[in-house]
Amino acid sequence: MTSRIAWPGLGVCHDGLLVLVCQKSHPGGILCLPGGIAMTFDGRGWTVATFATAMLWLGLLLGVSFLATPAKFLAPSLALPVALDVGRHTFAIFNKVEWCLAILLLLILLTGPSSWLSRIAAIGAAMLLLVETLWLLPLLDQRVSLIMSGQPLSVSNTHSVYIALDVIKLMMLALVAGITARRIITASRISSRRRLGPAD
Repeated sequence: MTSRIAWPGLGVCHDGLLVLVCQKSHPGGILCLPGGIAMTFDGRGWTVATFATAMLWLGLLLGVSFLATPAKFLAPSLALPVALDVGRHTFAIFNKVEWCLAILLLLILLTGPSSWLSRIAAIGAAMLLLVETLWLLPLLDQRVSLIMSGQPLSVSNTHSVYIALDVIKLMMLALVAGITARRIITASRISSRRRLGPAD
């Protein structure tokens, strides 16, 4: 049995287990895990989860692609081949992290209440990630290997294309976060008005 507490979507099990209740997909269904908190994913819960996932992905993308990577090449003590090798491994790991966040974001958006614009933006970001994974990253890895082996390189705009796709991906994630943030604010205002009741 689950007891409710003040925040919507939260409660505590009598046996000290964490309970997850998805009211949309499985009304009344629960999944118990260790923890002692009961949680239901109502409309607000789905929106908050969407916002948190989109912001996490956006923040990591901004930090890795647009802050850490350019800063690395400004270090005079770091040779170019070493910087490129570090970057190659960094983006290989970050690509896997991005896929985890992309899958999570799509699952939340496609199974919970969300706007069609948020879904299109998230699907677009995932498609750009797919292009980077299957096409751009292998090409960039190949160029790094050639540089490290001292072989001559032909002129290529692969890196510029990768940056452009990351910029577009950043904008799409910002759109998802912005839409969901607006929904959270609107829902909070409506909830506050309901608690206050009609004005005298």
